[in-house]
Parts: sequence; structure tokens; C-alpha cells
Amino acid sequence: MSELDGGPVVLFDGVCNLCNASINFVIDHERAGGGGGRGGLRFASLQSDAARGLLAGFGSAVPEGEPETILLVEDGRLFEQSAAALRIVRHLRWPWKVLAAFVVVPRPLRDLVYRWVARHRYRWFGKSDVCRVPTPELRARFME
Repeated sequence: MSELDGGPVVLFDGVCNLCNASINFVIDHERAGGGGGRGGLRFASLQSDAARGLLAGFGSAVPEGEPETILLVEDGRLFEQSAAALRIVRHLRWPWKVLAAFVVVPRPLRDLVYRWVARHRYRWFGKSDVCRVPTPELRARFME
């Protein structure tokens, strides 16, 4: 059984407060598997062995230093930056999933805004070693 057999995986910067808040938001507003149930999205910090192993399957390596993007592995494909964020939004409940309509904005423009926020996220939101304490059911959705 491969890591991908369990469904889509969101790879995120585990020390970034903005990234952790975003993952908490996704967990709390997700359609399938929301609230700690089975199914739905799974998650792994880009600093984890699980992320390294998953990305190696795509011929990619986790970047050294501070990760600059959120990644989504879904349907055997790797998405990054705004494409990953918009695909993740499709997994949310109403009304949040309507944000996926931003796909009509040209990707170079979306990614420009994405990179600008990513470049400033530590200064604006900070870093942390503390993250959400998951229930046992929710912990099963996090890969280490």
C-alpha cells in the first residue's frame, strides 16, 4: 500500500504559524473527514520523513531551509503554490469552496501574490514549535 492509497495529502511548513492556522482551518471546514473522522485530506509537515518519502516518488526533494510553498498530492499529481491552495479549497464545505472560483485568475498572477505572502509569512505571523493537539482519530490523518 502506497502513501497515496489513503487519499490526497497536504504538505505544509510545520513551523509556520500561517500554515498551521490554514491547516487547522481546513480540518475544521473540510467536507469529508472533517472533525477528526476517517477519510478526506491527510497532512504531513514538509519537515517530516513522510514528506521526504512522498516527494521522492515524484523525483522532488524537500527544499533545504524554509519551505516556500504548500503542496498537494492528489490523483497521482503534485500541485504547488496557488494551484495547491485552490485544489485544497475544493475539499471544503460551503461557502468556503466557492473560493475555488479564483482558478479563473491567471496562474502567474495568483502565484505572484502567493509568493509575496509566502515571503513575508514568518515576519507577519511568526514561527512556532507548538501545533494543534489532535484527537486520536485526527492524528491518524497526519503522516510523520
